[in-house]
Amino acid sequence: MIDVTRSHVWAWDARPFPHFPHNLTVWSDGENYRAGHWINGRSGNRTLESVVSEICKRAGVDTFDASQLIGVVNGYVHDEVSDARSALQPLMVAYGFDAIERNGCILFRMRGTSDPVDLEVDSVAVSSSNSEIIAKDREANVEIAGRLRLNFVQAGGAFEAISEEAIDSAELTNSVAASEMPLVLSRGEGRQILERWLAEAKVGRERVKFSLPPSKFGLGAGDVVALKGDGQIDQLYRIDRVEQGDSQLVEGLAIEPSVYEKTDLTEELPRASAYVPPVPVTSLFMDLPLLTGDEVPHAPHIAVTAKPWPGSVAVYDSATDSDYALNKIINSRAIMGVTETPLLAARPGLFDNGTELQVKMISGNLQGVSQEQLFSGRNLMAIGDGANGSWELFQFEEAQLVGPGQYLLSKRLRGQLGSDAGMPDVWPTGSWVVLVDGNIEQIDLSAASRNIARNFRIGSARQSLDHSSYRNSSEAFAGIGLRPYSPVHLQASRATNGDVALNWIRRSRIDGDSWEFPEIPLSEETEQYLVRISKYGSVLRETTVSSPSWLYLHSEQLSDGASDAFDVEVAQVSARFGPGAFGKLEVSWMWRVLAGDIVAVARWLQTLPQGQRAQAVEDVIERASAAHKFFRRFGRSHPDWGNGSLYGAITMPGAGPEPSFSNVEYCRSTALVLMKLTQFREFSAGR
Repeated sequence: MIDVTRSHVWAWDARPFPHFPHNLTVWSDGENYRAGHWINGRSGNRTLESVVSEICKRAGVDTFDASQLIGVVNGYVHDEVSDARSALQPLMVAYGFDAIERNGCILFRMRGTSDPVDLEVDSVAVSSSNSEIIAKDREANVEIAGRLRLNFVQAGGAFEAISEEAIDSAELTNSVAASEMPLVLSRGEGRQILERWLAEAKVGRERVKFSLPPSKFGLGAGDVVALKGDGQIDQLYRIDRVEQGDSQLVEGLAIEPSVYEKTDLTEELPRASAYVPPVPVTSLFMDLPLLTGDEVPHAPHIAVTAKPWPGSVAVYDSATDSDYALNKIINSRAIMGVTETPLLAARPGLFDNGTELQVKMISGNLQGVSQEQLFSGRNLMAIGDGANGSWELFQFEEAQLVGPGQYLLSKRLRGQLGSDAGMPDVWPTGSWVVLVDGNIEQIDLSAASRNIARNFRIGSARQSLDHSSYRNSSEAFAGIGLRPYSPVHLQASRATNGDVALNWIRRSRIDGDSWEFPEIPLSEETEQYLVRISKYGSVLRETTVSSPSWLYLHSEQLSDGASDAFDVEVAQVSARFGPGAFGKLEVSWMWRVLAGDIVAVARWLQTLPQGQRAQAVEDVIERASAAHKFFRRFGRSHPDWGNGSLYGAITMPGAGPEPSFSNVEYCRSTALVLMKLTQFREFSAGR
């Protein structure tokens, strides 16, 4: 005999589990693990007896006997508040044991281990409820599924949810029965359970019903009987149901003990996932306009990536820096990177064929699309400085790979979906870029939480909330999806009495691209606009109108001190968002002050060779325009070109001959200046 008290556990292998034994390319002895002596990956397993005993004790059941149970439980989840029966049921079905009550004690017994009790047919009682002494019934094929599927968690690897199937090739039915078990099993164990279920169902088609006399009342549920005599074929039946009266009416189903005999498992080693260190996650919140119209308009998007990718990212949020709750699990890594060249502003709605934008992708790849695909919404990219509300959306048709993760993006459509309102003069090198596709998701945010700072903790979903790899941030979101687009095509015209008529065209953030309607839908409750007049950055007047036009009276201009030049800003008003993005127009009436300048420039042109005059006039106008903008922005003259007058922009000495319309050269020079000015609309009605 072996003295068990002198036995010891052997052995704990220094090789990391589960890479050993699953990585056979590194360790060839991994195949020996299944029947080997290693306790790696096994020390946390429990015997079936101990698991059942714990469930009974937690339920307050003290009188039970689980000593006859055989088996090992790799893992079992019971996450509901329920009684012991509900907790035991999955284990009973999976491991094949019964719970039997005997004399106030619950006995747990493995199926196939009970010795059968021989029962002579002559000893069966006659019952008024049975027309036959022994009534038998057999289920039809259509009631039995020929294919079984079991979903469970795979043991020994990454604990992935997998499924196994077992098929009875002899069955004619094509029906499939699927089950899900909250158990951690190997594939071999899963197949073994399914094969046992198929065999049980096949043998157990036959049911039997008979009555026992009082002398046989010792038989009960769980006992196995063998009917003998009167031509009975030797068949074992397990008693499943007992009704006690004058006689004991029992029901049983046919069994075959060999079904419960353990067979050698044919195991496939699970796939070993590479170790993923818990690195911090790069995350960008993006308060974007409506992309398809199906989004929650006030909820922001989030883009996440990490190297290496942890598989999933958890987003927790809270109103304070405590009591965080899970907001979102993100399973897809965003395609994102940074710019390596600046991106200058360009007109929205037209192809930007300027210098290619070079980007370096942190994760994901880019590819070009056809123009038809572009117009259908493909290759939409966000560019921004990382602040949640500072994003411009643009599309690109061509993406040229020039290095590892480096692309040149060209044929761009800028300021898409109303984001032109946030386009700066230049997006500098190092700006973030994110491909807006199915890999970015919206987080959950109530409408009442708009513009209220919330705290976020973001990190690998595999790690706990308090892990050092989690990163904190505090964000408040305006709900850009609710913001009206900026009005476009602002125009100003001045009447002879000095009144200025302002007109514009509204845009719609919902269904604005359809050609089916005579007018684009009004995406707000009512049509309302905020008109703002300013000068040198100071607001002079604000008013609200209900149509896309407004008359700025001359008397109001004089009162505001804006009769010569002013800035106009117009925004559509939303009942939920307030004023949306502003469309802007610089209005400048310069003809009233240019008469003397025209004379001075015409005189100066006569000092130049005739072939240089046209270019010289254009240069003067450009300088005057730049000086005028400088003066309006800063309230002082440009250090080189004065306050914006044409005369101040003349940098070459010499005034030229006195003005005279009898002088042909003077007339030609004057005509040239007037022609160039009429071509340069900025000097007459603003940009």
